[in-house]
Amino acid sequence: MSVENHHDRRVHEEEGKRPTLEVRDLNIEFSRRRVWTSVVHDVSLKVMPGEIVGVIGESGSGKTLSALAALRLLPKQARVAKGSVMLGDVDVLAQSDKAMRDLRGNRMALIPQDAMQSLNPTMRVGLQVAEPISLHRGTPLKSVAAAAVKLLETVGITRPELRARAFPHQFSGGMQQRAMIAMGLALAPDLLIADEPTTALDVTVQAQVLKLLRDIRDASGTSILFITHDLGVVAELCDWVYVMRHGRIVEQGSVARIFTDPRQDYTQMLLAATPSLHSPLTKEAI
Repeated sequence: MSVENHHDRRVHEEEGKRPTLEVRDLNIEFSRRRVWTSVVHDVSLKVMPGEIVGVIGESGSGKTLSALAALRLLPKQARVAKGSVMLGDVDVLAQSDKAMRDLRGNRMALIPQDAMQSLNPTMRVGLQVAEPISLHRGTPLKSVAAAAVKLLETVGITRPELRARAFPHQFSGGMQQRAMIAMGLALAPDLLIADEPTTALDVTVQAQVLKLLRDIRDASGTSILFITHDLGVVAELCDWVYVMRHGRIVEQGSVARIFTDPRQDYTQMLLAATPSLHSPLTKEAI
């Protein structure tokens, strides 16, 4: 087997395993002044069990819309015009709204970009982390407080019993993001979709969050779809990467192949614009 082919193989796919997530020929339209315009074109991607897959592209490339379509959380002015989304053996686009509410949290979860905007400022963090368990399991919030403390501990928050009683504004940005990851993990989903969760964090905290996501994958086998505009993040975290531009996937491959042998001009441009991954700051942070 050539080096190039070795770098582009997906072990779990070769083993015949069903993808955790498979998107096929996804087309998304956006309404502007009552006219529907295509903004995502024939996007196909998959996330294998235990795999961390990156989707990278500039703002407006369609990467976040594609992820939201997989969660059935598109904004009101957007719709799926064509395509399919499979979560294991479940046809996501064919599910009722109630079934989707059950799927989200139980089998798939979103880690959003801005934790501070996503957390309820009037509610203690522990109660927010416990809320998915309460909603999906029908358990009173107070009775799952211990589970919330355990989850905060899992994501590396020190003194979790004390922190569980704090409010979001008493957390640093990195701790807020860890709390959001804890919420995502509450029901041990098959798939985490992370939408630029490290964008607002400084480089040291970003490195800690990326390590946490790797550790979660290694410990639980959770599949992760990671949306980003930062190739440096892809290099540190991902196994496979899709490159998006103008609503289309223009290149895909293993991270090793993409970085050593990018085949599209756009990918080469992204690489050229990425600060050295071996800079002293990055080494120290990682």
